[in-house]
Parts: sequence; structure tokens; C-alpha cells
Amino acid sequence: PQPHTLPRSNPFAWRRIRRAHGTGIRPLPTPILPSVAFWSCEHSGAPEGGSRSRAEIERATSPRMATSHKPYYDQVRRALHVALCIQNFPCQNVERHNKPEIEFQDSPELILPPVVITRNHNERCLVESSINSARVSIKVKQADELEEILCKQFMRFLTQRAEAFKVLRRVPCDGYDISFLVTHDHVEEMVVDKVVDFIMQWMEDVDKEISEQKLSVSSRGRVVAADFLKQFV
Repeated sequence: PQPHTLPRSNPFAWRRIRRAHGTGIRPLPTPILPSVAFWSCEHSGAPEGGSRSRAEIERATSPRMATSHKPYYDQVRRALHVALCIQNFPCQNVERHNKPEIEFQDSPELILPPVVITRNHNERCLVESSINSARVSIKVKQADELEEILCKQFMRFLTQRAEAFKVLRRVPCDGYDISFLVTHDHVEEMVVDKVVDFIMQWMEDVDKEISEQKLSVSSRGRVVAADFLKQFV
């Protein structure tokens, strides 16, 4: 038997093997961190038996960020890629006019069925598409009254500066907090993947922004309450 096929387990078994086959057989030292080596070969695609540095093993075994929002974001991203397959199309009712059909909806044959992607009753996304434009409406999670106030003020701040974002709609659709309108002019001027990345990045950052504002308001309220109650102590 080869030395590397003999595990270091039972010393009496090793004694019998050495009596039968000679004293040239020595057990190999017990490998360090066997679970780490197995994990790295299993999940990182490294060939078995290959030499890996300590940094590579730590990088391969480091915990990856897992979020429950990922399936929701993946579905929204797929829907956006499908909805933004738009092109230039003139108005069928008024000559020499070109307007976003998703806003006026004068020609039902040019409007695709809307897609609603829902994570829960507080978070959902509505994707509406037509031949020359697409509209994306987002409902942001609001767990309590404070988050509702912060979300309303934050969306108001953004919509007042809609011209700086180009694809942001000034007035959101009914039942949603904010809406984006992408026309064929935006698709021709900008890269579609970058537009999708912008919307997805906004969806991922808005929850964090509202949570940070909520913590800031709570901390300031705590300081004000403590300073106010000092006069009664």
C-alpha cells in the first residue's frame, strides 16, 4: 500500500502493517484544517491535490454576503431587461408626433401587459412597457410611521430634482413611492445595462438610506430627551 493511502487512526493497526511490510512505511502527518481544504476544493473549482496559499484558502472560505432580497432583485432585473427592448415609434394618431405610448396609452396594441413583482405587501415593483417607452414604479418598504415620513420626504427631495436624473418621473404612479420613465431617446443616448444598473442600485440603497436616517432621528431624539429631562433631576 502507498503511504498516502494509510490514514493515521489506529496505532495498533500501524504496528501490524509495519511488521508485515517492513519498517519503511511511515504515516503521513495529520493535515491541518481538513474541512477548509475540502471546502476550497469543493466550492472554488481548484483541482484536488493542488497547492493553495493561505490567502487563497481564506479568500475561498470567507463567508459570502447572503440577502433575502436577492431573488426579488434578480426578478426585477430580468423584467427591466425585457421591458427596455424599445425602439423609436411615431404616434399613430397625430402626424409628426413622437410621444411615450406608456404615458398616453392611446393605442392598446402598442402596450404590453404590466408585470408586478411583489416581495411582500410593503415591497413591490410595477414594470410597464410599450413599443417606445417603459415605466417602472417602486413601492419602498415602510415598517412604521417614522419610516413613512422619512420615505415621503426623501422621495419629495428626489422628485424635485428629477431633471438631474433624466429617467426619474416627477409624479409617481398611484400606490407607489417613485416612478422611472425610460423612453427610446434614453436608450439611444445611454447604455441600457447602465440604466438597469442605476435603477437596481437605487432600489438596493434606498432601504439602507432610510434605515440610516431613522437611526439618526432616534439618536438625536434620545439626546434631546436626555437634555430636556436633566432639569427635573
